[in-house]
Amino acid sequence: MAGEQDPRSLGELFTDLARETGLLVRQEIRQAGVEMSQRVSGVSRDGALLAGGAVIVHAAFLALVAAIILVLGEIGLPWWLAAAIVAVVLGAIGAFIIRSASAAIKQADIVPRHTIDQLREDQEWIKEQAT
Repeated sequence: MAGEQDPRSLGELFTDLARETGLLVRQEIRQAGVEMSQRVSGVSRDGALLAGGAVIVHAAFLALVAAIILVLGEIGLPWWLAAAIVAVVLGAIGAFIIRSASAAIKQADIVPRHTIDQLREDQEWIKEQAT
């Protein structure tokens, strides 16, 4: 629309720009919240797996300790040695499960990258509008 002039005054243009900028920022903040909640739900799932793994390891420990210690004791091992062997084996299994879940949580990306990129674009747009 070359040649046409906007009938609004400079003050009205800046008021419109400020209003639209405020609206844009509020929309971007809402978008960041949505993006963060999506990413956090993935981390929550991994955290639940971590807790579930820990509970399973604990239950296995309790059930197997009794059974295996009794078996090892019946075949001639001292009771303390039977208990130590079972504890080491189950501890290693539990450590593996916890390490796997921890690695998944550490790799989770919860930064709202889309929103950050959009805010950068908005900043550039605002600079262009102000010039």
